[in-house]
Amino acid sequence: MSGRAERGRSVSFTHALCRAPSSSIVEGLRAEDRGAPDADVFRAEHAAYVAGLEAAGVAVTVLDPLEAFPDSVFVEDPALVLDGVAIVLRPGAPSRAGEAAALRPALERHCDGVLDLGRGLVDGGDILCTDDRVLVGLSAGTDRDGVEALTPLVDGLGYRLELVGTPPEILHFKTECGLLDPETVLATPRLAATGCFTGLRVIETATGEEAAANAIAVNGRVLVSAGHPTTAERLREAGFAVVELPTTQAALVDGGLSCMWLRYSRRGAS
Repeated sequence: MSGRAERGRSVSFTHALCRAPSSSIVEGLRAEDRGAPDADVFRAEHAAYVAGLEAAGVAVTVLDPLEAFPDSVFVEDPALVLDGVAIVLRPGAPSRAGEAAALRPALERHCDGVLDLGRGLVDGGDILCTDDRVLVGLSAGTDRDGVEALTPLVDGLGYRLELVGTPPEILHFKTECGLLDPETVLATPRLAATGCFTGLRVIETATGEEAAANAIAVNGRVLVSAGHPTTAERLREAGFAVVELPTTQAALVDGGLSCMWLRYSRRGAS
């Protein structure tokens, strides 16, 4: 394909892959232990999440839970899908090393092609895609070797990769940012202050509502985590159609809205 970006391809999608939470989610990774999630409540919140995507016009395929991988509900981390083509990634957490292989059969069934990172480490939580750029932040799960391997893959799909600086206290790049439309991001003040969003308009989260930054835009709607009223109002005042969804259990294992889907549009789909 040509290098010219199709306007809106970063926020308009026909399909998504999700994975149901496993009972083993209680053993999920977390930087700070604030208690284990309740698996039943997580399932209910995940069902509401899937319903929110479907209400936005997305055809969602929910994959079976993987008990061997507690964090496998966060299906975005081991893969990136650009214009229907999947790139199998290599997240850095040792306990998640087998997730990519487990996900690959589904990618082969649902995507137009599957590529492999091959070397280094890249976690999907460190990747923010605009219409023509793939912004990648380094973290414990993403290293320079992985970014170098990813660069020609995204270039071949018509995107330009940009390495951005993520403050070391931020777990993953998208922990504190989310795309709202092709020209606008929602970000925490500390991430916005790094200057990493050159060329984009930035709306900052309210004080104490930093977790709201991990929002997702899809088909004219912006999904945000419930419980952040000031930030939600800022988005509405800026003209966005906001849908608030509960993510209390995902938050206990360092997850958010963007982590729980792999979004894509099949080539030729409207």
